[in-house]
Amino acid sequence: MKKITAALVLGVLLSACLGTKPRASLPAPEAASATTAAPELLKLYDASRSREVPVALYRPATRKKPVGLALLSHGYGGQYTDYSFIAQALAAEGYLVASVQHELPGDAPLATTGTVYQARMPSWQRGVQNLLFVRQQLQGWEPALQKAPLLLVGHSHGGDISMLLAQQQPALVDKVISLDNRRVPFPRASRPRVLGLRSSDQQADPGVLPTPAEQQQHGTIVVTLAGQLHNDMYDGASAAQKAEMLRHIQAFVK
Repeated sequence: MKKITAALVLGVLLSACLGTKPRASLPAPEAASATTAAPELLKLYDASRSREVPVALYRPATRKKPVGLALLSHGYGGQYTDYSFIAQALAAEGYLVASVQHELPGDAPLATTGTVYQARMPSWQRGVQNLLFVRQQLQGWEPALQKAPLLLVGHSHGGDISMLLAQQQPALVDKVISLDNRRVPFPRASRPRVLGLRSSDQQADPGVLPTPAEQQQHGTIVVTLAGQLHNDMYDGASAAQKAEMLRHIQAFVK
């Protein structure tokens, strides 16, 4: 893990405890590894909700200023460090990437019975609040991010969180990449732009995916990946599967 200066750690802890924006700046990008190897692991604290929000931060490898901010959300039961191949690829494209841990020990389990959409909404809303909190904190450290385009990336449950934020605040989000989210519908609009990568073994709920006509109308891209399993759309995928996912992701963000 890349070492964080004592001043930055102190700034993060003080600002988080006080519920205010950090005054410390992010370390200069030139100090980061040119290969974007390991993330900086931060434990932010949202005083307004009395909730810890762990973040893995991947910074652009070769740019002084990021081309945008990417917020990455893991699938249910996963960890914020489980998607490094995507985070590193986005950092190589010039994004500052924050991979956010949504579930913590002690959280209620995700509903699997009843009206699932309604039962899971509190968990999705909590995830949206996590993303907005992390964005606010990063903007406090680096004011240039206040005008940076926002990219949301999420797998499964994390994709539902990303889609919900895109629905609620479309003017805030520039692009969304869904790795097989199944519950929250894609926006039916030209903004934000959406890329949906679909597995070959899971189906989305009715109405989640736009029709071919809607895809053409709004510029939405939906790709089914042959042989790609829903539960393998993370660092555990094969090299060939990762390469295929990255090919679509990199073409979409350019």
